[in-house]
This record gives sequence, structure tokens and C-alpha cells, in this order.
Amino acid sequence: MASINEEEAPSSPNAPTVAMDAKLMVAADRGDVKKLKGLLNKEDAMAMVVVTAATSKKPSKEDQFPAGRINPLLLASACVGSWKALNFLLEREDAKKAPMVAPTQDFLELLAGGSGTKGRSVVSAAGDVEEGVDHEPAPPAAGALLKGVTPDGDTTLHAVASNGDNGDDFLKYAGIICDRDRDLLFAKNHMGDTPLHCAVRAGSSKMVSRLIALAEHEGAEGKLKLLRMENERHETALHEAVRIEEKNMVRLLMDSDPELANYPAKGISPLCLAILLEKDTIAVTLYEKSGGNLSYSGPDGQNALHVAVLQATSTNTVMVKVLLRWNRSLPTQGDKHGSTPLHFASSLHCPFGFFWYPHWTRNYWRTRISNIVAKVFKANPAALYQADNSGLFPIHVAASIGTVEFFLRKSPSSAGLRNAKGRTFLHVAVEKRRWEIVSFVCQTPSAEWILNMQDKDGNTALHLAIKSRMLMMCSALLGNKKVHLHLSNVKGHTPLDLSRSNLPRGMYYALTAESRIHMALKLFGAKHSGLRCDHIEQKYRRPLNQKEKKKQSNLIKDTTQMFIVVAILIATVAFGATFAIPGGYKADDHLNGGTPTLAGRYIFDAYMMANTLAFVCSTVATLALVISGSTMVDLGTRQWNLNAAVFMLSSSVTSMTVAFALAAYMVLAPVARSTAIAIFMISPLPVLYRNVEKIFKWGFLARARLVRMGPIPTILNFFAVVVIQMILMDLWPLIATFAWAAFARIHH
Repeated sequence: MASINEEEAPSSPNAPTVAMDAKLMVAADRGDVKKLKGLLNKEDAMAMVVVTAATSKKPSKEDQFPAGRINPLLLASACVGSWKALNFLLEREDAKKAPMVAPTQDFLELLAGGSGTKGRSVVSAAGDVEEGVDHEPAPPAAGALLKGVTPDGDTTLHAVASNGDNGDDFLKYAGIICDRDRDLLFAKNHMGDTPLHCAVRAGSSKMVSRLIALAEHEGAEGKLKLLRMENERHETALHEAVRIEEKNMVRLLMDSDPELANYPAKGISPLCLAILLEKDTIAVTLYEKSGGNLSYSGPDGQNALHVAVLQATSTNTVMVKVLLRWNRSLPTQGDKHGSTPLHFASSLHCPFGFFWYPHWTRNYWRTRISNIVAKVFKANPAALYQADNSGLFPIHVAASIGTVEFFLRKSPSSAGLRNAKGRTFLHVAVEKRRWEIVSFVCQTPSAEWILNMQDKDGNTALHLAIKSRMLMMCSALLGNKKVHLHLSNVKGHTPLDLSRSNLPRGMYYALTAESRIHMALKLFGAKHSGLRCDHIEQKYRRPLNQKEKKKQSNLIKDTTQMFIVVAILIATVAFGATFAIPGGYKADDHLNGGTPTLAGRYIFDAYMMANTLAFVCSTVATLALVISGSTMVDLGTRQWNLNAAVFMLSSSVTSMTVAFALAAYMVLAPVARSTAIAIFMISPLPVLYRNVEKIFKWGFLARARLVRMGPIPTILNFFAVVVIQMILMDLWPLIATFAWAAFARIHH
């Protein structure tokens, strides 16, 4: 293995001295290749040229490149811009010599001596060939050398354009190739890219100018042909200039062809790409250089305004205003789905979790979105009455994801627009679960005339809300007296019919949304659809069939297995707490030895009663759960025992919570009164949590109760349902505990 550089003479007498700024290392045989790779890792890879020298062995078929593939030596010369090495290969082809598979010493000197190798490394692992010996006697076809392509379809000119760093050697290299084969200037690789695409992508402005100048040799038509050629993505070289955000490159291409921004005729235009990539300065440059004669087309039949509207929530809204000034016809154009820019503006919403952000943040985004909608609407107010291919008007789109306040304020009549299903924007808002829009409409007097509008199936917004089992939607609609409760749909179902059919058969959780909705409708006087009372009972209270009974049995069995574990656990804890009382026991040598130390105190008596109730209630719940879980017992008895077990288990939790609080207070009060009080105050949380859902769901319908029942009946209902029920059903162990302690204290 030999190493040659400027300072050191060659160690082999057969190797000539070469002056160059890059180090040349030659491997005499294949065994030296590994050594060269090791040195390449250690040395400066940016200043080294490594090749394998030849031996006298004839190359095998595996060492030769496939037919149609580019000669690796030609590709190496293109990547480093060595036009001298290119001429060497072309002269061999002109002399009708076979293509070189491995480099000769002369070729290596030309390759390494070219100024294009500065700052680059070339690694060639060629097969073995003796210098000056041709291995294929058959002469090559004329011009076959430049016809080869890389695996991705790149020609030699593609390689030069991709690697050209604005050096003169690369420019001269490109000129030599085009002089030989002008068609390579317009050749495409497998992605459809021309050499001009590659040069622009590499940011080589001189190479771009050189290629355009070479195309001008074919006349003005040749230059325009090259500039307007599209790749597989239907993009010209101008798209690449926009993508790399190179304004000088954009100016260069537009100066060469002021109409270039009009291509492609269909697809994403350069202007639309610039807006999509949020490069506003490039967009302005395109407009100025084209004199306003440019394409506004975008993806899927959209125009640049569609794209700018969608980008407006994440970036500034300047481009929306600018586009409306440049082209006044953009707001009237629809995409392939028939959506106008106003449809797109109507779909804008806060890009973050809207519900969880503070009020000022929500107001900021509402104002920002309203400004965008206002600009597009002002440019073409008629677009508000233009439906897309699905029959949706902009107000329907706004109801599904955006905001409708602007449209109702600017054009109240748009509230009555119906889509293909005959639904107003209120139907859509209910269907999309946009509670804030439904609530806004119900509190807006000017929009009350659409509250009872029916779609093609006869459903009002209330029908849809009940079908979807949405308690908040129903509460908003029921909170307006204008909403009728007796309208029937095409199938003859009133809101009460739908709510009753939503209730599951057999046992079910009483606090579900379906149950709350049904109870509210009955409370507000809703009626069934013209049925006699006995027919209603026959329709909704029929006995369970065998399939439904089996489902109920499995439901009770699963519930029993879950509850019985909790019941046994509470009974065990309460039993242990009876004999491990706070304060301990008196010593045997004292009066009443072996009795509790704190016996006779008010809190102690309350503690013992609470603990006893916890044990008794959990034990009763366990027995009831054993019966409810037995399949030998009839279904009705099992259901009754399960309900009783749930009630007793709930009471045992309350009792155990009270017992814990009293025990902690007794132990800590003498030495840490503040901590004892804090524990006493925190302990009721399990009992309160059990009723949180009940209170919240009552609160959801509070406004509807006030509107339809009046304030006094609502207050009475609150005390009857919430206060009295909680006291009698949930807090009775608390009353029993402290009442007994007071009685015991009085009669001590």
C-alpha cells in the first residue's frame, strides 16, 4: 500500500509523483482495502481520496456494473466536478475502447487533480484491472457512456447539478455533457426530477443559471420547456426554490420566466406552497415578480385562500387579507367538495383544549377567529348561502366545530338554512355535542324560531338530544319554554317516548343520564304520543323475556361478587375495632379493671355506636348479597336483596367513616386539638363524594326547573329530593350515632 502527498515522495518507483491538495492512497491488492478503511476513519475524511489499485487479475462478472447503470467512474467524476476525468472517459469512448470498470493510474491523477475534489472524499472499490488493458473486446455503442443512470434514475447531469457548489469546474462539466447529449438537460429520474430540479434543491444559483443558459441554445422554447417541466408530484423547479426558502433563487427563476408561477395548471401552485409552508415573504416575491399573473390553485381543488384561512389560527392573518386584495374571486371558488373559503373559516376553532383554558384565552381565540371569518365574509357575503356538495352551509360547519355568533349577528335569516337531511345548524350542534352553541341559541331570543324546527325524520333538536342521551344538551333545551315537549316525529315518538325507550330493561343505575332526562320530562309534564295509559303500561312495562332475564341474572351476579368483598372487609374491620378501642383498657388492679379507659364519655359512646352500626350494616349487606348471588332464588327476590344490600353497604360506609373520625378525635384531642379537628372535618369526604353526582346532575337541570316550574317549586323539589333524601337515606347512621350518645349521656 502506498501513500502520496505533496511533501512526501512516492515509496514505489512505479508510482509517479502527483502534486495535489488531497491525499491519494493506493491499495495494491484487495487485502489492503481494510487497512485503507481503517485509515479513512482515523484521517481527515474530507481531504482523502481512497481507491484500490489494479492487479493483473481479470475482473469477474460480479465486479462489473449492470447494463444501463451509470459507470461508477463517471459518477465519481460528476460528484467531484472533475471535467478532466470526464474528458478522459469520453476520449476512450470516442476511440471505441471498452468501458473502464476500474480506474487506471492516469484516471486517478485526473480525478484527484481536479479542483472540484477540494473538501470532498471519493471512495472507489473497483475490480481488478491492469493499467491500459481492455477486458471487453467488443466496442461500446456510440454515446452509451452518458446514457447510464443510477438506481434512482439520475443521469450524470443530475449528479453534477446535485453536487455543484457553484464552482467553475462543475459548470464546465455540465457544459461538456450538454454539448455531447442535449437531451440529458431534459431527462427525468424516477421521481420525475430534471437536473434543474436537482440544482435548485442544492441551492446552486450558478448551476441553475448555467442550465437555463444551456437550454436557451435550443431557443426560447427550450428554456421555457426546461423551466416548466414537472416531476411526479407535478412540481416545477420553482416549487423547490419555494421549499428551501431561497428568495434569490425564486427571483432568478421568475426573471427567466415571469409566467412560471402559473404552473402546474392543476395541483399545488408555488404561491399555495409558500402559504402552506408559512413563507409569506416568498409569496409576496412570487406575486411581485409575476406582476399578479400567477396561479392560486391548491390541493384537492382548493385555492390559496382556503390554505391561508386554515393557516391563520397558527400564524398571522396577513395573508388572508393580502390574498383578498390580490384576487377578489377567491372567496367564490369551491374545492372538490364544494367548500368555499367561508366554509373553511367557519370550521376554525381554538387549537388547544378550549374548555380547560381561562376565560381571557377563550375570548382571545374567539376574537381572532371572528376576525378571520369577518374578512372572508365581507369579501363575499353570498357565500353564506352557498352549500357544499354534502348540502352543508357555512353555518352548519360552524355549528359542528366553530362558532355561529357572527353569522347570526350578520344574517339572522341564515339560522333557518337546512342541510340535505333537513336539519338546521341547531340540529348539527346537538349531533356534534356542541353544548355551548346549543346553550347560546336557547338564550338568544332572535334564534328562538328555529328551536322546534323538524328535520326530514320529524326530529327536533330535543329529539336528537334525547336520542344521544346528552343530559347537558337536554337541560339547555328544556331551559327555554319555547321548546315544545309534545311534538312527534315521523315515527310518532314524542321526547318522552324516546326517553322512556332509552331506559334499560330491569335493574339499572338510577343516576344515569337517561334516567335523569326521563324524570325531568315527567316532572315538566311531557306526554306520550296519544296512547291510553293502559297501552303505555303494556308497551313499556311488559315482562322480561328469557334473554333479558339471563342478562339481568348475569348483571346481578357480577355486581354481587364486587360488593360482597367490600361488605366483608368492612365487617372485619368493624369487628376488630370493637376490641382494639382507642385509649386501651384499665389495669386489673383498678376499679372495673379490664374495661375501656374512656368509657362513659360522649364521644366514646358515639364511637361504639358508629362502629356497631358499621358491623351490623355490613353483615346484613353480606347476607343480602349471598341471597342475590344465588341462582336458585327467583329473579325478583334477587333484585330486592341486591337493592337492600346496596343501601346497607352505603350505610356501613357512613358508619365506618364516623367511627374513624371519632376515634382519631378521642386520641389526638388532648395533645393535638387542631390536628384532631382537621381530621374530623376531612373524614366526611367519602360520604359527600357518594352524593356529588346526584347534586351535580340535579344542578344541570336547575335552570330548566326554574324556567318551567318557578322558583318556589324548584326550591321545594331541591329539599325534597336532595336534602331530605340525603338525610334519611344516607345520613341516618350519623343521626342514630349522636342521638344515642346524647341519650346515653343523659341517662348515665
